[in-house]
Amino acid sequence: MQQTLTEKKKFGYAFGIFTESLVYNMFYTYYLTFLNEIVGIQPKYSSIIIFISIAWDAITDPLIGNYTDRPGVDKRKFMRVSILPLAVIFVVAWTSIGAGFSAEIAKILLYTLLSMCIWIFYTMYSIPYYAIVAELTEDYDERTDIRSLSSLLNAFCVGIANILPALVPTVATLLGKKYQSNSYAVIAAIISIMAVVLGFVCCKSLEGVYTPKQLKDGEVTEKVTLKSTFGAFADILKLKPTKWFLMFVFFFLAMSSMIQSNLTYMVIDCIGMKYDTGIVFVILSLVISMAATVPIVEKVANKKDRRFATIYFLTIVFVLEVLIKIVGLDAKIGNFKIMCVVSPAVLGVALGTFWTLFYSMGYDLVELNEFKTGERRESTITALPQFVQKFGAAFGILMAGFLLSAYGYDSSKDVAGNESLFTKVTDPEVIEGMENISTIIPAAILAVSIVCVIIYPMTRTRFNALMKQLEKKRKGEEYTTEGFEKLL
Repeated sequence: MQQTLTEKKKFGYAFGIFTESLVYNMFYTYYLTFLNEIVGIQPKYSSIIIFISIAWDAITDPLIGNYTDRPGVDKRKFMRVSILPLAVIFVVAWTSIGAGFSAEIAKILLYTLLSMCIWIFYTMYSIPYYAIVAELTEDYDERTDIRSLSSLLNAFCVGIANILPALVPTVATLLGKKYQSNSYAVIAAIISIMAVVLGFVCCKSLEGVYTPKQLKDGEVTEKVTLKSTFGAFADILKLKPTKWFLMFVFFFLAMSSMIQSNLTYMVIDCIGMKYDTGIVFVILSLVISMAATVPIVEKVANKKDRRFATIYFLTIVFVLEVLIKIVGLDAKIGNFKIMCVVSPAVLGVALGTFWTLFYSMGYDLVELNEFKTGERRESTITALPQFVQKFGAAFGILMAGFLLSAYGYDSSKDVAGNESLFTKVTDPEVIEGMENISTIIPAAILAVSIVCVIIYPMTRTRFNALMKQLEKKRKGEEYTTEGFEKLL
């Protein structure tokens, strides 16, 4: 018997964000730096490693999404199976075993393979985790509420996944010279333990409130083929709102991942602070800003709708990023370097807005697709933006790596395996380039993302009109497309 989606159950589900977000944020913020400074790979090659691994995973997204939409497939069990392998591979990927290789190609191949494995198991967990909300409720505001709760906890995940790796120099000192190069692996192990425990808490909380799609008598679970997968994707891409939604996702993630992957260089070289001190200010500001933004965004989205809230808050972020570039990341009030608080706070507003509303916006396409095709494809519709999301994020990191090289930064001159090599750059052209990677270039990318949301036609009014007619269609009654013609 289906149980009520109580507040306790919602919290249990929301805690599952730790498994996804801890891995995601530590990887996106620190893996480029780890490969550059610890393994000793040049930035342009490090960014290629990340791009290839995420691009490969993006290929598996539609297959996993299509499979978990099949009748007879239990999304909760699928999540549970992926948790332990994800945790183990994540720890191995942060070890410095490749730092001693003399050939750079050997390092590249090893860490490409390891990061590819991370993202496959990550996808096995994250797609059903996010997709399952569309099966728990069809209520417009309740979907926003669930995602807001998850997004609020995500702010703490961002803090943990960024603050713990910032302790790497301290861990290195404790481990001693012989083992200090594996300080990141120690942090990754702590992250993985938390991910495992809270991932299983999430799976347990879904008992009784989530019911897998049932097979009909004599029916067997269909095999997933490329033809069926791309056929489902083709149906979804035919929906008018889809292309604008996906472009919004791509450009936003390119913007945010570019800034995140450059945080270490921003603190040391642009703001001009010691790493240990500066990164604490940056992460605390980011987390507090995200946590404060989520309830405000939720309130605006419930009063207006998700599209309006997205445009409103991201436009504020765009303006502030331009102003930060004009003022400069090295700005001071007295002796305090204020951008260690201001710049991450602006990013926090952007991330709080996106992660609160992004998946809920995608859920709206489930009912639109059902209206047009008669099929509910929660996981496939979740997989499609994740497919684009990862390409966007990988593109942002790729651009950051190439831009660092283009501006003249070359970490290969450092000694690989030394965790204390967070030294300040003195070349003003390189510093100017690093500042651009954290300000004006992401602002330009964000502007494109905002334009896509403005064109995106899904509003609360049109969604409610769609649901009214979809209910009639489900009952076999006469229906129309009045009130949501622009969605079709």
